[in-house]
Amino acid sequence: MLKNKTAFVTGASRGIGRAIALELARNGADVAICYSSNDVAADGVCQEIRNLGRRAEAYRCDVSNFQQCGDAVKAAVAHFGQLDILVNNAGITRDNLLLMMKEEEFDQVIATNLKGAFNMMKHVGAHFLKRKQGTIINISSVSGLMGNAGQANYAAAKAGLVGLTKTAAKELAARGITCNAIAPGFITTDMTDKLSDKQKEAVVDAIPLKRMGQPEDIAHLAVFLASPLASYITGEVIKVDGGIYI
Repeated sequence: MLKNKTAFVTGASRGIGRAIALELARNGADVAICYSSNDVAADGVCQEIRNLGRRAEAYRCDVSNFQQCGDAVKAAVAHFGQLDILVNNAGITRDNLLLMMKEEEFDQVIATNLKGAFNMMKHVGAHFLKRKQGTIINISSVSGLMGNAGQANYAAAKAGLVGLTKTAAKELAARGITCNAIAPGFITTDMTDKLSDKQKEAVVDAIPLKRMGQPEDIAHLAVFLASPLASYITGEVIKVDGGIYI
């Protein structure tokens, strides 16, 4: 479904990003992955992609740094020859109650989760414009749609990503570029692993489907949005949350 396509996935050394990178590869895409610090994990994901018969390369990059993003994109284009799909997945949490949250906790999350997506869209978008085609998929969150106590920074960043997605969709559609967002609910990752058993029970109880999602649930939708099957879809925010926000 994605034969002859190349994807660039940020935050792909673990969790949802890793699942998306692998699913894109299973569907025929070569994959460039971006990661912040874990060389071993990034190399492992690349090897998994190569085992699927696709090309893979990892680029260490702080997505909040505009120059580093530009360097990573330039290197990926030089290596693969082209980019067709951008998945902005990189994200961090610095949870705290609003009135207890430190300024740096707010700034760090906005810088990575929102500005990081802007940085990548600027650099990859310039490449897409030259080719007059491209697909951008931003990983937002239901927290950005409904808010979440203790996550003022995260919810603000993810809500901002929704606005960024819709604006980019309007600006880039005439150039053959689509831009959509996926809003996951509670997904089993190292982020949710930090929850206590009691917190997990409360979360599951609030989900109509009575279970947390898996990273692959997000990956399957990302592949669809990256494929020709979704060529007439842009500016959408699609929830994958088990019905927690209806």
